[in-house]
Amino acid sequence: MSATNVALMPKKNNLIGKFADKFNVDEKKVMDILKSTAFKQRDGKPPSDDQMMALLIVADQYGLNPFVKEIYAYPDKSNGIVPVVGVDGWSRIMNDHTQMDGIEFRYSPETTQHKGKLVHDWIECIITRKDRSKPIVVREYFDEVVRNASFATPWDTHPKRMHRHKAEIQGARIAFGFAGIYDEDEAERIMEKDITPLNDETNPNAKNKDDKRPILEDATFKTIADKYREAVEIGKKTVEGFVAWVESKGADMTDSQKAEVASWAVRKPDVVEGEATAVDDDFTKAYEQTESENA
Repeated sequence: MSATNVALMPKKNNLIGKFADKFNVDEKKVMDILKSTAFKQRDGKPPSDDQMMALLIVADQYGLNPFVKEIYAYPDKSNGIVPVVGVDGWSRIMNDHTQMDGIEFRYSPETTQHKGKLVHDWIECIITRKDRSKPIVVREYFDEVVRNASFATPWDTHPKRMHRHKAEIQGARIAFGFAGIYDEDEAERIMEKDITPLNDETNPNAKNKDDKRPILEDATFKTIADKYREAVEIGKKTVEGFVAWVESKGADMTDSQKAEVASWAVRKPDVVEGEATAVDDDFTKAYEQTESENA
């Protein structure tokens, strides 16, 4: 998968003015507002104007509202963007399509276990278009789309829902030709793989050219660490587990990254005499809250 990178963006002011008028926002504040709300910043730096314009171009193309996070973006290592559309955003652009005539799902009778939960081996998304004599049918197999990470993800807690989302999104792409946009799960997988080569002279963390192991880029580290740290803090994961996972990917962490990981404190649950002690799944709650905010 490739990210979106925009080098030449004509009529910049016209596009900003279009969004300002459409959403009743002060034109002078459009970029500043979106830089703080519609961009997943991972290195502590604000996105560039070019990156924001790239996001606005994609948002305008699909008629999505970046102010309520129907679409947002991650930066990629080439100073482009990875445009992300939430599940509700995907559903809306499908339903807004002039040829949309219906959607349904079929589930395999065969099931399997995934981390203690029963899931279907495959799900089919059936989309009917008004201008086609036959429906578009897309089947997605669970074992090909599931995300098995060493840190907590929504696939652990909501595998059936995530599987259905995958089928729906792939169906939409084939039925309506939606391109250049990703769901959050896809974007995070892109970020995990987005590791700067060791011999890249632009990488300030690069080692000598005889060492073939790549260094984990800071932006990528922030992406995966933000999620893993929460699991460590509630005692579900360990710091050692995170380090082992990075090493299993064939990458090395910088000294500053190692120091940050070492600083993660495990939050011990409060113990009240005579009552059972429970550790809440904060990651799941945070994910569900994010889904609600994106709705």
